[in-house]
Amino acid sequence: MNDPLLAPPIRLTQFSHGGGCGCKIAPSVLRDILSDTPFASHVSAAFPDLLVGIEHGDDAAVYKLNDTQAIVATTDFFMPIVDDPFEFGRIAATNALSDVYAMGGRPLLALAIVGMPIGKLPNEVIRQILAGGEAVCKQAGIPIAGGHSIDAPEPIYGLVGIGVVDPRRVKQNSGGQAGAHRILGNPLGVGIYSAALKKSQQSAAPYAAMIAATTQLNTAGADLAAIDGVHAMTDITGFGLLGHLLEITRASKVAAHAELVRLPLLPGVAELAQGGHITGASERNWASYGSEVKLAAGIADWQRALLTDPQTSGGLLVSCAAEAREAVLDTFHRHGFVDATEIGRLQAGSDVSIVI
Repeated sequence: MNDPLLAPPIRLTQFSHGGGCGCKIAPSVLRDILSDTPFASHVSAAFPDLLVGIEHGDDAAVYKLNDTQAIVATTDFFMPIVDDPFEFGRIAATNALSDVYAMGGRPLLALAIVGMPIGKLPNEVIRQILAGGEAVCKQAGIPIAGGHSIDAPEPIYGLVGIGVVDPRRVKQNSGGQAGAHRILGNPLGVGIYSAALKKSQQSAAPYAAMIAATTQLNTAGADLAAIDGVHAMTDITGFGLLGHLLEITRASKVAAHAELVRLPLLPGVAELAQGGHITGASERNWASYGSEVKLAAGIADWQRALLTDPQTSGGLLVSCAAEAREAVLDTFHRHGFVDATEIGRLQAGSDVSIVI
C-alpha cells in the first residue's frame, strides 16, 4: 500500500479525466438523455413483477420472485479517486454494493466490471485493484462470481451487485412523507478531499478519514428497512446531498427543509472548501438543479459546494416518522456509523424546493 504523502510509482488519478462518483453524467444531462426512452414509461406495465425500475432514479432495480423474496440488481463503476490501486478497488466495490443496501437488501454475489489501459498500467497494479474489490466482497460475505474486462483508455473498475430483499421492505425514494425526519448516516466532503488529493494538498489524517468513510459498507440498510416508520432511503453519491434529496422530493411530491449547521462533515473539509478545493462535478451539479433550490441569504459559495459535493461511496439518507427516529439513529450507531445525524425534515407541498 502506498504512502499518500510520498509520490507513488503509478498515479492512477493521472490516467483519468475524473474520479469516483464525480465521473457521473450531470443530472440535467442524464434526465434529458432518458426523457424519451421507450423503456422509461412502458417497462413497469409490461413486467408487473418489476417492483422498482428507472421511474424515479432509485438506487437499484427490484424484481419480485414471490411474496417474501425479490432480487435487487445494480451496477456501479468509475475511474480512480485515489492513487493506491488496492484502495481504489475497495472504494469502488463498497460504492457498488451500497445500492443494494440502500434498497433495504442484502448482497448475494457480485460480478466485476474491469476496463484497464493495458500496456500503460502494469499487470500487478491491475491485480491490486481487483484484490481490493475482492477484499470488500469478502467482508460483505459474498463472492465475486465472474465479470467482464476490456482494454480501455482510462482505468475503470466496479461491480454488478445482486442481492435479495423482502418485497414488503423495499425502500424507494418515492416513499417520503410530509413531517418525516431525515437522518444522514455519513459525513460529507469526499469530493472536496479528492480535489485536494489530486493537487497533492492533502495530509495523512484527512486521507485516512477519506479511506475509512468510502470503504465502510452501508450494512445498516437492511436493518433500517425493517424498522416500522422508515419511509424512504437512498445513498448519497455523485449528485451530492442536494441532488439525491431532490430525487426524494420529486418522487414523493413533498418539499424539504435542511439546516446547514447540522450537516456532518469529514475533518478539515470546511477549510479545504474555503481554500478552493471544489470539484468540477460539484459545479455541474449546481448548474443542473440549482434553480430548484432556495438558499438562505448569507450562504457562501464554498458552503453551497458542501451541498453539491459528489460523494463517492457516501452514506445512507433515511426518511422516517418521528417515532422511528431513535431506532434509526441506534441502528446506524450499532453498525458503526457514529456520525449519523438528523439534518432536517420533509414538508407538505407539491414543489421540490429546498430551504437551507
